[in-house]
Amino acid sequence: MTWQGWAALVLVAGCQRAPVAPALGLPPLPPAPAANAATVELGRKLFLDARLSRNGTMSCALCHVPEQGFTAVEIGTSIGLEGRSLRRNAPTLLNVAYVGQLFHDGRSPSLEQQAWDPMLNAIEMGNPHAEDVVGKLRSLPDYAGLFEAALGGPADRARVAAALAGFERTLVSGNSRFDRWRYGGEAGALNRSEQAGFALFSGKARCIACHTVGEKDALFSDGRFHNTGIGAQRRDDPARSFRVQLAPGVFTQLRGRDVAGVSEPLEADAGRFEVSGVEAERWAYRTPGLRNVAITGPYMHDGSLTTLDDVIAFYQRGGVDNPGKDRLLAPLALSAQEQRDLAAFLRSLTGDNVGRLAVQSRAGEK
Repeated sequence: MTWQGWAALVLVAGCQRAPVAPALGLPPLPPAPAANAATVELGRKLFLDARLSRNGTMSCALCHVPEQGFTAVEIGTSIGLEGRSLRRNAPTLLNVAYVGQLFHDGRSPSLEQQAWDPMLNAIEMGNPHAEDVVGKLRSLPDYAGLFEAALGGPADRARVAAALAGFERTLVSGNSRFDRWRYGGEAGALNRSEQAGFALFSGKARCIACHTVGEKDALFSDGRFHNTGIGAQRRDDPARSFRVQLAPGVFTQLRGRDVAGVSEPLEADAGRFEVSGVEAERWAYRTPGLRNVAITGPYMHDGSLTTLDDVIAFYQRGGVDNPGKDRLLAPLALSAQEQRDLAAFLRSLTGDNVGRLAVQSRAGEK
């Protein structure tokens, strides 16, 4: 069955996700193909399976590490097949069910379509054709009967995508301390510094203009694309400074001119422009949601900002000037205490189940 045929079958059958009670602070999940327990379990197995890569060394979970908030917190940009450096940071998969345009440049409109992109990327998982992956899955004894039981037929391109997407849509995390304070009426859930940080976030710092917060729920993203200037900077610009982690808790500072000596050059990255061809979208990237932001660094599309303090300092400077920089960005003039309060608020956005999701993804718990 073709991808289009499978999608049509799902729609004709009316298999939309049944209404569920979302975690506190989150809106209802968007409509999506239904995924039963067997489909989710199959997707979890595929997500962890390095055999889906050309040489059997790369899995989805190696860039989206469950114990690291379903991203990779130890490196700025991901590492692909045979140690190749990728040009972008791995975005977290927590709450990816709510993302309408996937990847930093928004090139994929659904999790089903997104699932094949890394598998067919020459330097990520390296498979030349989807048929190579499907053929391998059909030959592996431990997959015998799993696709038939979960999705009604043997492994094919559409069913592999459906299983992976079904699993990823379960990675939903809300009920943070912020949610309990704002939406749950729990007055003591945030301390005074964190409450002051939210007031700054909503007011003086203007973060809320892109990282939106509603009266009943919050995804902390407008889902749009913005040019902050990060993409316009040359990595080897002598004016740039990079905080590089040498070992857990051990850092050094490198200037832009030194980076070429310790890292291979990164490919040019024009952001959303590479998808749309619209000049106004050059160096623009999708606004990430801020839920779980304290545990999913480093930050920006290239992982070039290591800590929340680095991010706040970047916006304090008003981003990086370039002809297409978003007009919303301007220097903030926050005091040192205000910057600490803003960081404290951002640390309150961690969901209460992130550890449990990591354990479940490894153990196959449902």
